[in-house]
Amino acid sequence: MSESDENICEMCRNEAPPYAAASAYGSYDTQLRDLIHLLKYDKVLPAAAVLGEKLAQAIKRMQDQMTEQTLFEGPALLLVPVPLHSSKSRERGFNQAELIARAALKHAVGKRFELSTHLLKRRRVTESQIGLTQNQRKQNLRGAFAVTEPDKLQGCEVLLVDDVFTTGTTASECARVLRRAGATKVWVATVARTLKKSVQTAELVQGVPVAMAG
Repeated sequence: MSESDENICEMCRNEAPPYAAASAYGSYDTQLRDLIHLLKYDKVLPAAAVLGEKLAQAIKRMQDQMTEQTLFEGPALLLVPVPLHSSKSRERGFNQAELIARAALKHAVGKRFELSTHLLKRRRVTESQIGLTQNQRKQNLRGAFAVTEPDKLQGCEVLLVDDVFTTGTTASECARVLRRAGATKVWVATVARTLKKSVQTAELVQGVPVAMAG
């Protein structure tokens, strides 16, 4: 059994996620955690540039699986940051996922990416996911996201980006909403992911949820 298989529960193995693949640069247990905290909580905005470069590496790792037509010839692949609720965004002053996504675009992550910061919105405040069971996490996020421009999604693939992939509940709910609104496929890329074992370089998990520690 592989390392990823050992960390994935039986229920998760039996239920395919609504996204095509998830890629992360490294483990949240490394210095990435300190960088993410500097940005999110200490508002050290230059940290976004460093995190964006690492997100770009995670995206590049996944590009081989994306269609050549999407990347170079066809419609742009929409780069969508996981949104904050408007009240949280006002309180923090920015959406860290958006800042990191903008920084990643400077590292030539693809020729046909189009940043779409308002395509997906968080329409209600949700509880912290910390300490919730998997089912409680799903219920907490059910109905929390909505697509604002469904016409823009028709026939397009989406790359959903965030700072941290924890249990995959947020990514799955966002991907489910995007696909229901017309996205043909959703990919997920994050700077870090929580793991039982540290990951020092970009890794890709395709077709199953990324194994999480909590």
